[in-house]
Amino acid sequence: MKQPQPAAQGPDVRSLAVSLFRTCRDRKITVEEALEADARAGQLSPRDRGLLATILLTAFRHLGEIEKVLAKLLDKPLARKSGAAADILRLGIAQLLFLDMPPHAVIDLSVRAAKADRNATHFSGLVNAVLRKVSAGGPALLQGVDAPRANTPDWLWTRWAQNHGAGAARRIALAHAARPALDLSFKSGAAADWRERLAGIPLPNGQVRLAAGHDPVPELPGFSEGAWWVQDAAATIPVSLLGEVRGQRVLDLCAAPGGKSLQLAASGAEVTAVDVSDSRLQRLRQNLARTGLSAEIRAEDVLSSTLQGEWDAVLLDAPCSATGTIRRHPELPFLKDESQIGELAKLQARLLRKAATLVRPGGSLVYCTCSLEPEEGEEQVRGFLASRPEFEIVPPAVPWIPVEAIMPEDWVRTLPYMRFGEAEGMDGFFAVHLRRRA
Repeated sequence: MKQPQPAAQGPDVRSLAVSLFRTCRDRKITVEEALEADARAGQLSPRDRGLLATILLTAFRHLGEIEKVLAKLLDKPLARKSGAAADILRLGIAQLLFLDMPPHAVIDLSVRAAKADRNATHFSGLVNAVLRKVSAGGPALLQGVDAPRANTPDWLWTRWAQNHGAGAARRIALAHAARPALDLSFKSGAAADWRERLAGIPLPNGQVRLAAGHDPVPELPGFSEGAWWVQDAAATIPVSLLGEVRGQRVLDLCAAPGGKSLQLAASGAEVTAVDVSDSRLQRLRQNLARTGLSAEIRAEDVLSSTLQGEWDAVLLDAPCSATGTIRRHPELPFLKDESQIGELAKLQARLLRKAATLVRPGGSLVYCTCSLEPEEGEEQVRGFLASRPEFEIVPPAVPWIPVEAIMPEDWVRTLPYMRFGEAEGMDGFFAVHLRRRA
């Protein structure tokens, strides 16, 4: 979807975009983390901050295509001594070809950004010339480029083709090319009251979906009233697998940023949310205060915590490669590598063993990850069941889960291109409901 030109903007936004683009790659942090950590971003208006995020995410989303365009227009790659010039060009191309922003503004502000960088200032003329060619050439510059393949690093494409099939790998990559919609979860019975005001479409799970290009989240109807919180449709599946939880003691492990804790609390559960990051739990605290829901929050490491007792249900949304969320975080493929998956799988196995000790006989354990990688899902559960025979898989009894997401083994595997009712697309998730035999 084309991004409308915002009312407020200036060179600071684009200069800051270049700085944060480099920060993400150099420090291996997400766009969201970079925005949160940068004081300059915190001083922007909500709309300028939204513009900044849109430029960054669009550049990462189409980075492979952008590199192909640069290769066509440059005789050779820019040298390191060119400073930020290459990144200024990447972000300028993103704005011209994928955000439909006014060429004169993009070119002028990009040249200013180059002149403001002591190493790039000598390349300001090149920046001007290349971006003028991009403006003149337009979408024709992308002809012949296999966009899904170009925008997906080799290691991910190979994995997805091997694990999900070549056709699925292409469909996954195609789904990542589109800006994702916004899914909202509501307190019990509130969705119908807000759907029309939000101009959204209903989802089979009771959520409302807003198309990309909506107003900043804090400015949407119902936010200040605490009527809803943001939660991808696929992320609602793990809690839903538990069925009726009203009055049950439920332990939410690795809970931040807290969407599932809110979902559990809204369903009437007595929730204890645990996460190692107190700063990431702050968003949950804010959302609990805003929505009027309640949960006990504990900032501690699950593996070394003093947690004990036998809980009715334990939910473990384990730290993972997050390859199922690339629609929302297109920078992830350029921050991670394949070696991290094995290390994360070892951590997940330890967390799963710990979680199992906290489930009462007859109680439930839901394990989930927002990953497309079998080491973090299917293989993890197979290994766990082989070592813990007192646990068994409970077949999903949730009528709205897409049929194609329910695997023969009775676990759930969503893929980014799957349809959900009238809507298309959801995060890639793995989830399984396990029961400890009485």
